[in-house]
Amino acid sequence: MKIYLIRHGETTGDIEDRYGGDYDDHLTEKGKQQAQDLAQYLKNKNIEIIYHSPKIRARETTQIINHYLNLKLQEITDLRERNAYGILTGLIKSQAKQKYPEQVAELLRDKLYHKVKNSEDYDSFKKRVTIAFDKITHNQKYSTIAIVCHGGPISCIVRELLNLGEFKKLGDCAVLEIERNSKSYKLIKLTNAELER
Repeated sequence: MKIYLIRHGETTGDIEDRYGGDYDDHLTEKGKQQAQDLAQYLKNKNIEIIYHSPKIRARETTQIINHYLNLKLQEITDLRERNAYGILTGLIKSQAKQKYPEQVAELLRDKLYHKVKNSEDYDSFKKRVTIAFDKITHNQKYSTIAIVCHGGPISCIVRELLNLGEFKKLGDCAVLEIERNSKSYKLIKLTNAELER
């Protein structure tokens, strides 16, 4: 199976410098243009279905792509972004630092295993994302699929299932081309993304 693993386009939360995660924001005009450019890139890739996160930014990216590709869509709840920021979610970062300095410090202490109040712990997040990804990619019905989600789930898949470590950069509308055989996943190509090693 060939998998196009895609991050959504630029969001309002990005340009407002908010803590995202569970925050449900929209694409900016630039984000919409990025999704249109992405659709042109994906047009002749023989994709059969697009799976997507329920978050607005992922749905909007998917709808723009699908305007050009006209494929079957399927929402996968467990591909949503991690609620990594808990009590900080949706706050502008500078305001969060004033209002909850100890929570911001906790977040900086450990990006993955922090204990920010009301946040989703990393192990629960990892479990739901890897199970959802495995389930989708073991569906015998399709040979080429696209998945539109978020930086957190994509980083988790790369870290936990591909064992490739961390990203140095994961840009808006980044695309990872992955192949799956019966036993393993293999990263074929990165577009608008770069690994640390």
